[in-house]
Amino acid sequence: MATYAIGDIQGCFEPFQRLLKKVRFNPDKDKLWLAGDMVHRGPDSLSTLRFLYEHRSQITAVLGNHDLHLLALAHGAKRLTDKEYDLAQVLRAKDADKLLGWLQKQPLMVHKKVASKYFSMVHAGIPPIWSMSKALELAGEVHKALQDRSMAEAFFFGMYGNEPHKWNDHLIGVERLRSITNYFTRMRFCKEDGTLDLVTKQGPLAAHHDYKPWFSFKNRKTKDDRVIFGHWAALEGEANTRNVYALDTGCVWGGYLTAMRLEDENFFCADCTLQ
Repeated sequence: MATYAIGDIQGCFEPFQRLLKKVRFNPDKDKLWLAGDMVHRGPDSLSTLRFLYEHRSQITAVLGNHDLHLLALAHGAKRLTDKEYDLAQVLRAKDADKLLGWLQKQPLMVHKKVASKYFSMVHAGIPPIWSMSKALELAGEVHKALQDRSMAEAFFFGMYGNEPHKWNDHLIGVERLRSITNYFTRMRFCKEDGTLDLVTKQGPLAAHHDYKPWFSFKNRKTKDDRVIFGHWAALEGEANTRNVYALDTGCVWGGYLTAMRLEDENFFCADCTLQ
C-alpha cells in the first residue's frame, strides 16, 4: 500500500490519469491525498470530479480556492463567465448534486499519520503565527460552517475579498471565516505577524517590504511539522525549506503534475501537455 500526495489537478484529467499510471496506482490498496484546486481552468473538471467521487474511499482531499469558487457558483453567490465552460459542465451535469455534495464535505486542512510520520496538508499554506493545533481548530470552523446550510450560504456570499489583511482572534461571523479561508487557500506572501499580501503571485524573488513566502520565517510555529501544499505554481515545486513540500508544478499552465509518495518522500511527475 502506498499514499501519494498530488498537487493542483485543476481539471487536467488526462495528465492526472497518466500520473496515476506512472505510479501504478492501485485503487484497491493505494491512497491519494489531493492538495486542493481539483477543478477549474483545465479541460475536464467533470471527469476529474467523477473519478474522485468514484474512488472517494481512497481519497483525502482539501479544498482550494478554485474548488470553493465552483461551490460558490453552485450556491448562486457568483455568476458563470463565458470562460468557465469547464465549471458549467459540472453545474449542468445530471450528477452535479452528488459531486458537489462530496466536494463541499472536504476540509481546508488534514493532519494524519502515514508510515510513522505525521503530515499536514493545506492548499496554500499555514501562516507563521498559527501553531498546528490552532490551524486545525480554525480550519474546523470553516468546515463546520460548510456543513450547515444557512451558514454555508452566508459564507459563499461573503467569501470573496482581501479584507481583513491580518488575523485577529476577535473576528466574528463571515469576516472571520473569510480570513481563515484566505490564509488556507490564497496565501503566498505574508509578514511575520501574518499580514497578507494577496496580490503578488510571482515566485519568492518577489518578496518585498517584509513580505516573504509564508514558509520562510525562521520563527514559524509549524517549522517542525511536515506541511504539504499546492497553489503556488511559480515555486515550480521548490520551497527549499525543511518539512515543506510544494506540489503545484503548474500542470494547467503546461508544466507538470507532481506526486509525492508519503512513505519514502519520493517524487513522481507527469508531463502536462493537454490532449
